[in-house]
Amino acid sequence: MTGASTIAPRPMALVFDLDGTLVDSVYQHVLAWHHALLESGIELSIWRIHRKIGMSGGLFTRALLRETGRDLDEDVLRQLQERHAVAYRQLAGDVRPLPGTLELLAHLTELGCPWAIATSGRMETAGPVLERLKVPRHVPIITRDLVRHAKPDPDLFLAAVEKLALPAADAYVVGDSVWDMLAARRAGMLGVGLLSGGYGTDELERAGAYRVYDDPAMMMRHLDELGIRRL
Repeated sequence: MTGASTIAPRPMALVFDLDGTLVDSVYQHVLAWHHALLESGIELSIWRIHRKIGMSGGLFTRALLRETGRDLDEDVLRQLQERHAVAYRQLAGDVRPLPGTLELLAHLTELGCPWAIATSGRMETAGPVLERLKVPRHVPIITRDLVRHAKPDPDLFLAAVEKLALPAADAYVVGDSVWDMLAARRAGMLGVGLLSGGYGTDELERAGAYRVYDDPAMMMRHLDELGIRRL
């Protein structure tokens, strides 16, 4: 009688969004967009701005202008994005990693679990925040500058798994917004939602989240639910 063959498990990878997922920066972005809109003579409630956070800057500004009934003028769109970047840089000094972020990323590296960061922010705004996470050199970082379309398109996440040399089916997307979950589904990846960006459990689950946790600290305590373990 021959013994059962042993099949080595394939590693599951994690692709993290940045703002609201690894760092507590959602409301700095909201306030920066609010400031940019006011500078352009556009008044919009802060809660309406928050509902769009997580989309690419281009889609974000188009969606906001539609709500105000303004023409989608390319010069206005570009001006808004530039003003947002300036305002955000003034607030970025207050941005800190979310509870458990540094411990989670270090733990994944120690386990040998592949991971990457994919953000709809451009390196101009994401760079200083990324430095605080002390990301190892081998970890792929995909920003809006590197892909044709950002969320809710799947390009960011597909580029990340390509850098990891893994199929999309072998990776989770970890994000805080419905746009992350939608992009994950379009990429053929399971989504894991975090409440740290302000969206509720029901919203994230309706958008396709397989599991929902409060923040990176809680996610780390439940890694076994995702099949993440030492290989």
